[in-house]
Amino acid sequence: MQPQYQMGYDRAITVFSPDGRLYQVEYAREAVKRGTTAVGIKCADGVVLIVDKRVSSRLLEPVSIEKIFRIDTHIGVASSGLVGDARSLVDRARVESQINRVSYDEPIDVEVLAKKLCDHMQVYTQFGGARPYGTALLIAGISDDEARLFETDPSGTLLEYKATGIGTGRPAVMKVFEDEYNEEAGFADAIKLGLKALHAATEGKFDVNTVEIGVVSLEEKTFRKMEPEEVKTFVEQYEE
Repeated sequence: MQPQYQMGYDRAITVFSPDGRLYQVEYAREAVKRGTTAVGIKCADGVVLIVDKRVSSRLLEPVSIEKIFRIDTHIGVASSGLVGDARSLVDRARVESQINRVSYDEPIDVEVLAKKLCDHMQVYTQFGGARPYGTALLIAGISDDEARLFETDPSGTLLEYKATGIGTGRPAVMKVFEDEYNEEAGFADAIKLGLKALHAATEGKFDVNTVEIGVVSLEEKTFRKMEPEEVKTFVEQYEE
């Protein structure tokens, strides 16, 4: 039951409560917190994105659940929250990156793309007749020979991290990263740490079919999603 004074302030996105809060934005953040866990880790070789796909039924085809998306040759995104909202933002990000290539004949800067997406998300916290995006994104890429990792949230806030997590398991993930993160690690060690964080977040309930991994290579300046066989190798090595 909501307090009486709050009842009128969560009906519309444009109304501040007396204590300066936008309840609809906070509810959108709750949608993210209920989403599956995704982690991002910067390392010496680039950036690693790992997600838990949470297969809820044995009748479900795991490949139909997509939580990691390729935006451009050098940028990938992992999402948590409402998948439909994430796909809408991914489509917008792909268009922005292609506009940049057509206009300037060069790949878009990762930070520029992240800010464009956050500006778009922030607009939906200001005007009536729409709701905020109920999704958070981890945006990973290479710009100027440097690996970058950004986290967005439904308010349009943008933060850059060395390692971070979004979704329901974020507290457990951040505890593991705070204790064990090493920016000098390579891909193999970063993936191992990411799987350990995901294992802590899911209380040991993940397997090969529920894990998806994407990597942005600093050397090749490209993003790719790992094939199931590669993912299986890393998961089995971790379980050993």
